[in-house]
Amino acid sequence: MITKIDKNKARLKRHLRVRKKINGTAERPRLSVFRSSKHIYAQLIDDEKGITLASASTLDKELRGKIANGGSVEAARQVGELIAKRAKEKGVAKVVFDRGGYLYHGRIQALADAAREGGLEF
Repeated sequence: MITKIDKNKARLKRHLRVRKKINGTAERPRLSVFRSSKHIYAQLIDDEKGITLASASTLDKELRGKIANGGSVEAARQVGELIAKRAKEKGVAKVVFDRGGYLYHGRIQALADAAREGGLEF
């Protein structure tokens, strides 16, 4: 039987394996996604300077009133739209997608699709 701790260890191993290959720059920052059971978070990161350019999550004031459950596919879709809007404000059009070791399915896929529809190019 696989426990929660083992699942997270496996995710972290996958995440490190992926992170060896991808890197965010000023022209093409890394769109990093973190998913918890109650919320979802997205950040645009410039790894060369070590700074976060923009962020969005289900905890943002803009989304707090609209979302009943922060752990839903619809909530992830709205976070994807918000991060795309904030990226456009910063002048970012192209990003590298970092799924954080999660499977590209469900909430992660919904966030990515919404960010693409919002104008981000992966």
